[in-house]
Amino acid sequence: MAENGTDCDQRRIGMTKEQHNGNFTDSSLSERKRRDREERLNIVLWRQPLVTLQYFFLETLINLKEWTIKLWHRRSILVSFLLMLAVLTATYYIEGTHQQYVRYMEKKFFWCAYWVGLGILSSVGLGTGLHTFLLYLGPHIASVTLAAYECNSVNFPEPPYPDQIICPDEETTEGSISLWAIISKVRLEACMWGAGTAIGELPPYFMARAARLSGAEPDDEEYQEFEEMLEHAETAQDFASRAKLAVQNLVQKVGFFGILACASIPNPLFDLAGITCGHFLVPFWTFFGATLIGKAVIKMHIQKLFVIITFSKHIVEQMVSLIGAIPSVGPSLQKPFQEYLEAQRIKLHHKPDSGVPQGENWLSWMFEKLVIVMVCYFILSIINSMAQSYAKRLQQKMYSEEKTK
Repeated sequence: MAENGTDCDQRRIGMTKEQHNGNFTDSSLSERKRRDREERLNIVLWRQPLVTLQYFFLETLINLKEWTIKLWHRRSILVSFLLMLAVLTATYYIEGTHQQYVRYMEKKFFWCAYWVGLGILSSVGLGTGLHTFLLYLGPHIASVTLAAYECNSVNFPEPPYPDQIICPDEETTEGSISLWAIISKVRLEACMWGAGTAIGELPPYFMARAARLSGAEPDDEEYQEFEEMLEHAETAQDFASRAKLAVQNLVQKVGFFGILACASIPNPLFDLAGITCGHFLVPFWTFFGATLIGKAVIKMHIQKLFVIITFSKHIVEQMVSLIGAIPSVGPSLQKPFQEYLEAQRIKLHHKPDSGVPQGENWLSWMFEKLVIVMVCYFILSIINSMAQSYAKRLQQKMYSEEKTK
């Protein structure tokens, strides 16, 4: 009996030591990951320009190599695509009566591809994302709305629309324009932009799905944060954690309609919905179908209505009047807005010989500079993000070498 008691005590002590060592290893590993992350975040152009550029180019070369290998493994698809492209090219250059349809399809294709591309840039997650709704789609809808109320029509001739909007020569009655007519005019570009944002949500889904199926630890901090959130779901207290858990529970329990609800409203946490769907192996078409309907149909009509109502003629006039009512600085602030609106009216009616200066308005100048700054910052964020990805590769390689020793 004494010997059995001694053996039990020894086993208990051994288990305690192993548990202690395991806890110590886990804490040291998490501390190392935290230090590595802080080290990567310091690799930015304004702190380490030479290292950042070097890592960026090396990461670009690695990605090109990986994409080339993937294309080589899918040679049949690549050859089929090239054959189809050759047929389309021949159709494009051969003269015939079909050319009018070719030109029409070319124009529509590039117009749709332009807005789909902007939508992808807005949500794909490269760096910080480019807020293309505020920079491109929102101003486009606003300009069409202002033009529709000024012209009392949406029959803008093509060309030059959409490069430049000019009122049609047809006679129209005052107040004949309807809200639905403006919605229909911008529906194609708005839906294409929404479809692009839905496509941009696919990388988190595929990453989480691949990690769950393979059982490997994913190389993504958002996914690691998601798994930590699941582990500490019971003790979550702060608002951000509770909001993330609410999105995760809605998507997991309600399924298609939960994803649709999250995608149909402006939701900065929707990346978490993609990770959740991938982690719980939600079928692809369930996730993408709900995301596409929510973002390209429901959410886009809500955003369109907001912009169109905000820039309707009477609302704009009231806003300009309210600006003029501000004490002291009101009239000086009101003047550039009035000049801008008057310049837009003249441009719509194609009267270039009027004496209103169009190139000196500071609102247009500020918006152009804002677009340039945002695009430049987006490019810088991509460079920083890819450089940090390469630094992560180096850290993981060093960690693997230490484990094999």
